[in-house]
Amino acid sequence: MKFTEVETFVVANPPPSYGGRYFVFVKLSTDTGATGWGEVYSPPMRAETITALVADVFERRVAGTDPFRIEERTRQLYSLGFTQRPDTIIGGIISGFDMASWDIVGKETNRNVVDLLGGLVRDQIRTYTYLYPAPEDEGDAVYTDADLAAARAVEYVELGHTAVKFDPAGVYRAVGPRQPSLNELERSEAMVRAVRAAVGPTADICFGTHGQFTPSGAVRLARRLEEYSPLWFEEPTPPDIPEAMAEVARQTSIPVAAGERLTSIFEFQRLLSTGAASILQPNLARAGGITAGKKIAAVAETFGAQLAPHLYCGPLAGAANLAVAATIPNLLIMEGIGEWGGFHADILTRPFDWSQGYLTPFREPGLGTAINEEVARANPWTGDRLHLEVALNTDDWPG
Repeated sequence: MKFTEVETFVVANPPPSYGGRYFVFVKLSTDTGATGWGEVYSPPMRAETITALVADVFERRVAGTDPFRIEERTRQLYSLGFTQRPDTIIGGIISGFDMASWDIVGKETNRNVVDLLGGLVRDQIRTYTYLYPAPEDEGDAVYTDADLAAARAVEYVELGHTAVKFDPAGVYRAVGPRQPSLNELERSEAMVRAVRAAVGPTADICFGTHGQFTPSGAVRLARRLEEYSPLWFEEPTPPDIPEAMAEVARQTSIPVAAGERLTSIFEFQRLLSTGAASILQPNLARAGGITAGKKIAAVAETFGAQLAPHLYCGPLAGAANLAVAATIPNLLIMEGIGEWGGFHADILTRPFDWSQGYLTPFREPGLGTAINEEVARANPWTGDRLHLEVALNTDDWPG
């Protein structure tokens, strides 16, 4: 059995577009007619460029190879161009090919990927979600209005969620990191205080900043949040300097979580060895796929750290996250998009089984689900904007 073809689908995510403006899926085919699906997370370029990059990498090191030789192929892809360095673009492509390979191996052996990874450690996987605006809300007020955020959090808890996330600290900017303004400090504390008062001990609060602050600024913010016992303080400083993040971790009682923008096991090892984070958040559509996910979990286990797989993209990355989450001993929780419905269900041949805050792992061969090609072809991404974007530098400083 050899790989013979790749097809890339850049799929528009219809409004409200939770999970990003578009998703990137790859379909690998073999000379025996077998197919496997994977997802590539958020390459910062146009759809046609993404498609060309995926095709180039496939032609160089994937076409003609055996789907079962996953580890060897991953090392070859990681070494393309004499690099062997973390890179989010090639990391995303490696991730997509890795998922598709595991999908095929599972189908060929008539086993779910979970079984190939060592079997279930748990039968139910706890999830969390962002607080999202309701249709009747005005714009993104749920991220700035403490009372509205609290009301939404109560609604989510009533649906069965046991953890919610929000990041009210301000607009994400390319210029930084910065000190939080007094307004940002006050707004952040007010939001957490209101949500904690509303949900009590029935739900965890996950507080995100997306790497906006200097170490000292992040510590100032953390100290205002500690009394409300957040489950974590996410990416308090930029992701490229774990030593700076470690300064924050040493000065707060809130566990630090990070990893959505990292790729390769080596970047995650730096988080752990510097003491920057005790909760790792790999997105397996960027970090290296299922293969890397198991390795990251194993490295984390030696540091007494936990995994909380990240998901702000399409549901196939969610399927990969779920397979790994179900098979590791050091899982904390994994991210979802609401109740895993809407377009995240429509784009799949088999939707996720979510109930009362927990997912049931897929048990069908391979990943257990696949992309509905009819839906994917009916929703091509034709825009020019990126999956996610930050402000270059805004006039409303300090916000």
